[in-house]
Amino acid sequence: MDIGDCYRLLGLRSGASFAEIKASYRRLVQKYHPDINPDDEKSKEKFIALTEAYKFLQTVVPQEEIAPKSINSSAASAFVSNYTEAEPQESASTTTVMPHPPTVEDIEQRLKWKTYEQLQRFLQEKRFPQAIALVEALAARLPEDIEVRQWQAIAYQIWGRALIAAKQLPKARIYLKKAIKTDPHNKALLIEVQRDFEHLGIKF
Repeated sequence: MDIGDCYRLLGLRSGASFAEIKASYRRLVQKYHPDINPDDEKSKEKFIALTEAYKFLQTVVPQEEIAPKSINSSAASAFVSNYTEAEPQESASTTTVMPHPPTVEDIEQRLKWKTYEQLQRFLQEKRFPQAIALVEALAARLPEDIEVRQWQAIAYQIWGRALIAAKQLPKARIYLKKAIKTDPHNKALLIEVQRDFEHLGIKF
């Protein structure tokens, strides 16, 4: 079962957030739980498959930091404005300014860099399928992010090299080509991948 199968099984689009994954899983397992369908073998199989998909996605999709829901940005701004205007004689050094809640962009950036840290761990531990699934999910979430595209290309290349070492040459070729296709303007990567193809004994 790959990451695409997991998303489809949970009825989600590729790149859905962890919160969406969790909500869909909870809804579906209640429907297919063996206690609710004691004599239904298909429901039991579905329940097991859903659980396996959820557990896999837990390892590759980072949990988001959620902004406080009780105060939105405009309400927070009004609150700060009212608070500072209530004491007009107070000096700037003693005025307390309440911080704004993080924006969606702030949350996305924190999620991005937490995912990058997890990606590094997966690659260092040679957990290549998880690394690829993780970076592909991030790329689906942030399709215009140049850095994410670079990470994705490098992850493909690293796995391609590992496949060469494992003598899985046809599969290695697939991932090396994916690396170039993902980040075609990266000249340094192109040179490295050409060298990797030389190790395969074939022309790029």
